[in-house]
Amino acid sequence: MNRIFSGMQPTRQLHLGNYLGALRNWVDLQNSYECIFCVVDLHALTIDQDPEVLRNNIREVTAAYIAAGIDPDKNILFNQSVVSGHAELGWILSCHTPLGWLNRMTQFKEKAGKQKDMANLGLYAYPTLMAADILLYKATHVPVGEDQKQHLELARDIAGAFNRRYETEYFPLPEPQILGEATRVMSLRDGKKKMSKSDESEYSRINMTDDADTIAQKIRKAKTDPEPLPETVTELEARPEADNLVTIYGALAGQSREQVLAQFAGSQFSDFKKSLVDLSVDKLAPITTRMKELLADKAEIDRLLKKGGERAAAIAEKNLNDVKDIIGLLRP
Repeated sequence: MNRIFSGMQPTRQLHLGNYLGALRNWVDLQNSYECIFCVVDLHALTIDQDPEVLRNNIREVTAAYIAAGIDPDKNILFNQSVVSGHAELGWILSCHTPLGWLNRMTQFKEKAGKQKDMANLGLYAYPTLMAADILLYKATHVPVGEDQKQHLELARDIAGAFNRRYETEYFPLPEPQILGEATRVMSLRDGKKKMSKSDESEYSRINMTDDADTIAQKIRKAKTDPEPLPETVTELEARPEADNLVTIYGALAGQSREQVLAQFAGSQFSDFKKSLVDLSVDKLAPITTRMKELLADKAEIDRLLKKGGERAAAIAEKNLNDVKDIIGLLRP
């Protein structure tokens, strides 16, 4: 069976974009693949973290995975830092990665901005650690959003270069999986910006922990335009805020944008938003409720992460030892 590896950072709260763009798809993938789902807490260290907040965020992301439908018994679910092989393989791969490859990474340029000389090494080397995350388990497929596609392409380049250097076919070249129409959910306050954990406005996103009243309030306040909903997708795409809300509705309802417009074309946003509120609460409230139940028992979450970490470590240790043998590191 092909193997999936994917993960999310425990930085701030997960939101609707994380759910529709990734988490919901993971739930479907677990029926067709051997799946390893990771809370990538080492990646979170590229920005300053409060230790207690980070610990809570790791548990919260774990709870979101399970509440959304990830089965921790059927799949491997763990937090990255408990398997030291991630950092160790990250170093080995960094020694096989030309600087020129990393210099092409656009996400570093975007995040570092004009202060790139002050950016930490971890932010710059992030893609080599991501490659190690994937290759440590010899994953064959990785579900990614558009913002991570370049990093996955680099992981493929690193795997290929390693194989050529040592004349082996040890690492598979992981294939990207970009699934579903709603892979890029935009801000509720600006349809041209991606929905983000770091946006200062709480009204820009729907958090996975928001209750029904908060969800309703955020949707009602979502930015729109004065025109009724159009009849065609071509017209819709010229109106980013309208396009975003229709995309969200379609993703939650399991419909295309064409199907949503066939139902709501000509409607005012006040009426459409009422339907979107009802649908959002219906789909998201059970997940929120389950998350709160899980977070009430931190010891159980920690137990599940420990169990998953042990399963992940068993795979990682074997593969890392193989890599050490291939490159000539002595293991007495």
